[in-house]
Amino acid sequence: MADIAKKTNGPSPDQPEAFDPWTLPDYQYQFVEQQDLEAFAQALHDPESNLVTALNDWKPIQQRVQKRGSKGKRRKSRRGKDETREGFVYSILKWPLLIGALAWIAGLCAAYLLTRLYIWLYEHLFTWTGERERLRQSLRSKTNYADWIQAAKQLDAYLGTELWKSDDDYAYYDHKTVGRVKRQLKSLREQIQNCADDGVIQKRATEELKALIEACAKSNFAGTENPRIYSETYYGTKNLIQEYIDELEESLKFLLKSSLLDVDEKYRLAKHMHTNLGRTALCLSGGAAFAYYHFGVVKALLDSDLLPDIITGTSGGALVASLVGTRTNEELKKLLVPALAYQITASEEPVTIWLRRWWKTGARFDSIDWARKCSWFTMGSLTFKEAYERTGRILNITCIPSDPHSPTILANYLTAPNCVIWSAVLASAAVPGILNPVVLMTKTRSGTLAPYSFGHKWKDGSLRTDIPLRALNLHFNVNFSIVSQVNPHINLFFFSSRGTVGRPVTHRRGRGWRGGFLGSALEQYIKLDLTKWLKVLRRLELLPRPMGQDWSEIWLQPFNGTITIWPRSKLPDFVHILSDPSPTRLARMLQVGQSSTFPKLLFIANRIKIERLIEQGLLAGKSSYHSASRDSMHIQGQARRNTLSGGGLFEDGEDLTAAINRNYGKSSALSIDGSNTPMSPRPAMSASEVVEELRRQSNVFFDDSDIDLDEEGGTDTDVSTTEDDMQIHHGGGGPAVKDALEAARLS
Repeated sequence: MADIAKKTNGPSPDQPEAFDPWTLPDYQYQFVEQQDLEAFAQALHDPESNLVTALNDWKPIQQRVQKRGSKGKRRKSRRGKDETREGFVYSILKWPLLIGALAWIAGLCAAYLLTRLYIWLYEHLFTWTGERERLRQSLRSKTNYADWIQAAKQLDAYLGTELWKSDDDYAYYDHKTVGRVKRQLKSLREQIQNCADDGVIQKRATEELKALIEACAKSNFAGTENPRIYSETYYGTKNLIQEYIDELEESLKFLLKSSLLDVDEKYRLAKHMHTNLGRTALCLSGGAAFAYYHFGVVKALLDSDLLPDIITGTSGGALVASLVGTRTNEELKKLLVPALAYQITASEEPVTIWLRRWWKTGARFDSIDWARKCSWFTMGSLTFKEAYERTGRILNITCIPSDPHSPTILANYLTAPNCVIWSAVLASAAVPGILNPVVLMTKTRSGTLAPYSFGHKWKDGSLRTDIPLRALNLHFNVNFSIVSQVNPHINLFFFSSRGTVGRPVTHRRGRGWRGGFLGSALEQYIKLDLTKWLKVLRRLELLPRPMGQDWSEIWLQPFNGTITIWPRSKLPDFVHILSDPSPTRLARMLQVGQSSTFPKLLFIANRIKIERLIEQGLLAGKSSYHSASRDSMHIQGQARRNTLSGGGLFEDGEDLTAAINRNYGKSSALSIDGSNTPMSPRPAMSASEVVEELRRQSNVFFDDSDIDLDEEGGTDTDVSTTEDDMQIHHGGGGPAVKDALEAARLS
């Protein structure tokens, strides 16, 4: 459950001390060193980097250049065959098709606005009236989670959703399987507790409980993580779902603390569940000044002790993510206050200065000045690896190359460990026309900064991958995403016709449609038709590319996650979209971000508490298990090295059994299979035992007992993976091992 007591809570946005900038940690401390900024400026103006990237977005390297002839006449530019589509039909129909499609898209947008207006009127005329409207306004006015829960329960009681909670049957999950598993978990746990005097029954029940937990502790087991089952009430879900999750938590906690399993078994159990369940990530979208709503979302998760360890940010969200990824919880609760607005000064320059810069360089903001101001949020020239070591949180920032052909990068402590965070934040915020593409910087062994990736320039990640779910799944096994989405250009198009988590459809006892079936059907049809025509324009290459950028991706990429949080913006936010927030405006954004997160916290809590139990099991057994695995691999590696060196397993005049006993039969701290049971000297082995033992040594070594994947997907550094070793790892063995197996078989 979420931490209603708010053990990590800092000052509330409405408290006077929250507006005092001197309460901010390191308020006047300048983290970045001048030599780092000078290295960045030199990299930006490096002539070698200018050969492969444009100086600014208004002069892309693919632009058409016209030269004057000897008599002052302009020559016709000659474009290569690969620069445009050929054929007279394409040339004739390109502009008529483009103009016709854009006119149709404009008409669809107008129709969509009218449809949304109709739905708004329908809801306020038939749904939000009388006592129901009063209770909803009371719910929206709550500024802390405990009060919000009470108001949500009152609204649920008025709407009669308690009956829905008590009825197990529901089309969006398998209630029979969930009920059966819940009963078995409870029965096995109680059986183990009540049979303390019978070790045989306890051991059997423990193995059954372990197998059952391994089977059900996985992502969306039997539909228990389907957002639909949290979208029928303002607070809570099916009683059966909540009871199952609570019982799974109790059983897992009991098993990880039980003395009936050794450390090795607990670690293997936790690792197996860690792989099957996956991980949770908080994804912060771009959105210019709208991104400051993310501070409120982070504060709500922090106050409830539900902030995930994996944070990703893009564009404006990268600035918020960098603050979260470089500070501890104790520091964050002092920073997420309205006084933080005194440190957000990116747009403090008067119009006379930035307009002159925009005319000269094509960018409103200066990259060096932004680097200096951004460095406070990233604690100076901290790298992704250093931030991970400091906080334990995995910071990810999305950047895309300034050329259209290279792949995007999700910078983190695995993909770019020595990359300086503030340079990635600047690159991710380099919107064409606002900030020119910048060079990523890396920290060398001596502590100085140098260009990253051959000095290539990077820009705003929102142009292609605002929410990098695929990369997060690849690197960190993320399959549960919390997306805080504030992009203003898609805010209008976010509409859940059947309700969303913590915000149900309240009329017809939840079985209705927002705006009635006709309104929802029109909304869905028009939105899908808009998407279709945008895809047609992109696939037929009809869209122009201003500033060398394909702008269709800002509409067509996925913008939501498992849970999507949409803070309610206001029209004045569009006026201040490129302005610094005042403390008063930031206080409102903090409160709105928190209130928007409250309906999602129960769903997040049910997921996070299982994840954290698994992580505790991993941490508890990791050091012991890794030391055992390293010692075991040392024994096995010594045998492999003997084989590869030509000496094999035998000494002169030694038979097979003697070789096995000499190599592995002596007293050791570990057994051959890597367990923690000490070995006594082995007796003479039969031929069948020898064959089995050698088969174990020549079997595939890339499994959980030998080559251990660390928590983030990397491999243990003590494992040799040379080409010769791989031959043995994958069942081939060496020549000596094969000869020994054949001799044992013949004997």
